[in-house]
Amino acid sequence: MDQQQIKRQVVLDTETTGLSTADDHRIIEIGCVEIINRRLTGETFHQYINPERDIDAGAMEVHGITNEALQDKPKFAEIVDDFMRFIDGAELIIHNAAFDVGFLDYELAKIEAESRRINAVCTVLDTLKLARDKHPGQKNNLDALCKRYEVDNSNRELHGALLDSEILADVYLAMTGGQVSLSLAAEKSVATSTQEGDVVIAKNNRGPLRVIKANKAELAAHEANLQNLNKISDGQCVWLKEGE
Repeated sequence: MDQQQIKRQVVLDTETTGLSTADDHRIIEIGCVEIINRRLTGETFHQYINPERDIDAGAMEVHGITNEALQDKPKFAEIVDDFMRFIDGAELIIHNAAFDVGFLDYELAKIEAESRRINAVCTVLDTLKLARDKHPGQKNNLDALCKRYEVDNSNRELHGALLDSEILADVYLAMTGGQVSLSLAAEKSVATSTQEGDVVIAKNNRGPLRVIKANKAELAAHEANLQNLNKISDGQCVWLKEGE
């Protein structure tokens, strides 16, 4: 049997001093979460960065990071090797990837001896584009996706690169049909193998699912809604037709 191919992904988010590199805005925080074969590993990269300039007031309202808090932090050039080593060869998962990749490449270009760029060492998957393709015409920011996929973001009072990358990891796995509650670092499932093709079956202890039935008032309201739909569609309500 061939050895299973390992797929390594890194969910990434940044915080910045402002909205555009055209105004020389800089990165002040990078947060990364590692996924291997659709399982969170518990490995992360997190770094606050001294941007060597002031943070715009509007940006500070979003992430809550102050100029004073970054004065003793390293500059991007001082952490670039550790960062690039962490993401090297991975598929980066980023929400609105053009923004973060643009800022990262801008920081890399500022280092005279640095020739690397993000797309040269990683592939990039934009979850904003993915969400827009799956849910056209709907809100697809991270908060909206958390609500849609029932991902807990109750701790997200302000934006933060590591917290947002952790939330995005759960959203991405839910949006693409994967498991979000297990990790390689803390998986407690029991696995068994069959004799035909070494199929691995993971067992859990969820117990029976609850079945919640509609009460009489809810059934009546549902029927009234169907009749209204049937009326405004000139008798074309498919749910009523199915019962004919």
